Amino acid sequence: MSQEETLIEINKNVILRFNKEVIEQGNIESFEELMDDKFVNHSAPPDTDNGPKGMINTFNNILRPAMPDLKVTIYEQVGEGDLIVTRKNISGTQTGELMGVPASGRKISIDVIDIVKVKDGKYVEHWGLNTLLSVLAQLKS
Repeated sequence: MSQEETLIEINKNVILRFNKEVIEQGNIESFEELMDDKFVNHSAPPDTDNGPKGMINTFNNILRPAMPDLKVTIYEQVGEGDLIVTRKNISGTQTGELMGVPASGRKISIDVIDIVKVKDGKYVEHWGLNTLLSVLAQLKS
């Protein structure tokens, strides 16, 4: 395995840890270990914090309270240089309010594609697409 392939595998593991320990489990210590202080989320909604605090807020104050049984399923990861692309799904039962939508008891499933730039074992930049808005529309109907 070349040095670049080894680095890509190390970076994929950083992403796996973040998804399991931070998103799924809400582990703040792991978040602090894996998140660079200068992190920028290029996909943050307008007028929201696009730094580390905004990122943890999304998981620990929006998604996880709405879906305490939240599970992340990684389908595939592709890496090139310091960028890792991950296709995944975030699912759970909506037993709490989700962005203004009252608890429904329904199973929800959010498809996600993330691109994360990793440097020295930490998230430094993020770009992503997800189906959260369409899920919210379905919950409202």
